[in-house]
Amino acid sequence: MSDSELYFSVDIEASGPMPGEYSMLSLGACRVDALEHTFYAELRPISDRFVPAALEVSGFDLHWLMNEGQEPPAAMQSFQKWIMKETQGQTPVFAGFNASFDWSFVNWYFHKFVGTNPFGVAALDIKAYYMGLTGCSWDETRSSKLPESLKPKRAEEMKHNALSDALYQAEMFRRIIESRPELSRR
Repeated sequence: MSDSELYFSVDIEASGPMPGEYSMLSLGACRVDALEHTFYAELRPISDRFVPAALEVSGFDLHWLMNEGQEPPAAMQSFQKWIMKETQGQTPVFAGFNASFDWSFVNWYFHKFVGTNPFGVAALDIKAYYMGLTGCSWDETRSSKLPESLKPKRAEEMKHNALSDALYQAEMFRRIIESRPELSRR
């Protein structure tokens, strides 16, 4: 990790598998180096489309979010301001556990509602990072299959709350980074 970069663990919950057709329902983020620096928003859906299993997993009610969720432009502007405040000249790096899914929504929402994505055009995938260090198979990157020494001790396991999941994966990523010498000798 470089001093010119600041890593953010980001997680989202969505109403389906792809942005534009489906809605990002919540967005959670924290700094990997300072877990107490967090961001969280619940967003008003952009459509009424949903996959029932996605709502079951997250526990969100679209009708409630239509009334209580933040407007997507306001939520994304707040997220961008928070990122800029936290980075103070450093380059923000998006890190996610299966980053391609979460980043696709965040990228689409940033471009649609803000006009630019402060993370740029790429995301760091924690699963792929671990796979590269250890030489393990893709299946072995599932959180349930990682060594116990890499799993956070926090009470809230990955439970499909965007902020709890972002905190969990940030702590896991820190443990992977701290274990690099041992992992790369596997």
